Amino acid sequence: MTYQETLDWMFAQLPMYQQRGTDAYNGKLDGIKAFSKNLGNPHKKFKSIHVAGTNGKGSSSHMLASMLHEAGYKVGLYTSPHLKDFRERIKINGTIVSKMQVIGFIQKNRPFIEANKLSFFEMTVAMAFDHFAEQEVDIAIIEVGLGGRLDSTNIIQPEVCLITNIGLDHTDVLGNSLADIAMEKAGIIKPQTPVVISERQKETTPIFTEVAQKNNASIIFAEDSTSKNYSTSLLGNYQNKNVKGVIATIGLLEGFAVSESQMRTGLMRIVENTGLVGRWQILGEQPKIICDTAHNFESISLVINQIFTEDYEELHIILGFVIGKEMDTILSIFPKNARYYFCMPDIRRGLSAESLQQKAAEFGLVGRVHGSVMEGFLEAKKQALKEDLIFIGGSTFTVAEVV
Repeated sequence: MTYQETLDWMFAQLPMYQQRGTDAYNGKLDGIKAFSKNLGNPHKKFKSIHVAGTNGKGSSSHMLASMLHEAGYKVGLYTSPHLKDFRERIKINGTIVSKMQVIGFIQKNRPFIEANKLSFFEMTVAMAFDHFAEQEVDIAIIEVGLGGRLDSTNIIQPEVCLITNIGLDHTDVLGNSLADIAMEKAGIIKPQTPVVISERQKETTPIFTEVAQKNNASIIFAEDSTSKNYSTSLLGNYQNKNVKGVIATIGLLEGFAVSESQMRTGLMRIVENTGLVGRWQILGEQPKIICDTAHNFESISLVINQIFTEDYEELHIILGFVIGKEMDTILSIFPKNARYYFCMPDIRRGLSAESLQQKAAEFGLVGRVHGSVMEGFLEAKKQALKEDLIFIGGSTFTVAEVV
């Protein structure tokens, strides 16, 4: 099998939440445990930090990986979803897993995968763990895919757990309240394992405190700390809370020496050290072009607040979502005095541009429908003057088509 044939089989043969939604959510750990056992339990062969949360978990994971990389460690990084290439999910010191390793893993384990009807995510997590064990990383940063308690990554025994912001996302799977969702995220808290909570929230604080106490796990709310000010190369004021969380996490990580200088340098070299893209990323100037992968109410509201701090004559917004989002809540916060370019990201769960246009009109958001994200982007660039601002967002998959 070629690399593309391997990917085609992975995506077509097995469920993938990003493409299929709730019918791809496994909701149990039996599959990943069986697969890991078959592979020789690679997740027990390296140290790790486990990162969960609704917003900020991806940025925080990359921050941690960059700081540890600056300290001279061999650092694995598992994140999801990817923007362009599946291999972005699995990195060591910023280098993505090779095509041959992906092909080889699937060819070797395809009979087991098929026989046990493993999910796309179970297969991917196992591939990452196997790669990190084989390459003998010093530590791996493992980002939760969905939820926490029943997420396939939740078979690791981390050195520290980090939980970032909690928001209303994936409510069809995780619950309809912040407390319900927090309980799912709190499922990554392990006995006698310290946990950092990046942001103190009224509805979630009691949940995290109770679960930590039951597990005899020390807990720190990073927002309460009076730590020094640290700058980061990731643009957007909303990264400040993430920075506090990762600094507190590094502080609890035993057996790894990371100096203040290395932390500061790591926070300023995140893109160089990890290859992260899509977080308040500037794609051009005159007109200024910015994209961000924010895709739920909490994260999008932060991004919109950031947009309002920019100087521009007219605002052009290329907007595309996936089905299942709380559209009434999300669209209510978008500015009415912007020019919109409605489009559908090119995935099965993409919300049609026509449906988005109709729903947006209920909130006074006016714009035209475009046949693709790129078509909308090119039209915006054609219409915008050099003093204008172009923003692309609404979904990871919308951003993926322009970066």
